[in-house]
Amino acid sequence: MKKDRHSLEQFDEDIRIKNNVVNIAGFDEAGRGPLCGPVACGGCVLPRDYYFPFIDDSKKLTPKEREKAFEEIKRVALAYSVQLISPEKIDEINILEASRLGMELCLEDIKKQLNVDYIVTDYMKLHTDIPVLAIPKGDATSQCVAAASILAKVTRDHYMEELDKQYPEYLFKKHKGYPTKAHMEVLMSNGVIKGLYRESYKPVQLALEKKDLVSL
Repeated sequence: MKKDRHSLEQFDEDIRIKNNVVNIAGFDEAGRGPLCGPVACGGCVLPRDYYFPFIDDSKKLTPKEREKAFEEIKRVALAYSVQLISPEKIDEINILEASRLGMELCLEDIKKQLNVDYIVTDYMKLHTDIPVLAIPKGDATSQCVAAASILAKVTRDHYMEELDKQYPEYLFKKHKGYPTKAHMEVLMSNGVIKGLYRESYKPVQLALEKKDLVSL
């Protein structure tokens, strides 16, 4: 997992040098694909010359590694924020705009904590006067985006695990809302929970055609 001068850290340092900036804020989201639950958006500013081996693309890490990185990021970050955008809002404005909204809310929160000089995102343009670099696979390229990805992913996983305690029959802890075979079987059998599911998503619409909304 360790990389040469650690490529993610080096990417951010190159941005600082090239643009003569100090505080780089990274932004990413987790949970665009699930049928239920919020989309989680994270933002993070890390100290200069900082490296931690588990700050990497969250999808490459084990759950235990993500948890370790999550606690480390919260401990060392100069500023960070996580925002959850509800299924209702996702249905209202679509998942792309909901992800953008979440990142912009994170940015506003972080700006209250320190001055942001530059922004890097996982391929998302933001409405701001601060320079934004939107790059594909940002969480596998930039250390601050990777940190934001971990904050978002772990926060969302925790949220879904709490939902699982309320609705154990839906197996939320197991599938985290993603359209797995087991999830689809439960959904078709038990129905769509009002307020938890993204009713604009096709699989949810198919389930609604079979069974009315469930208010629990």
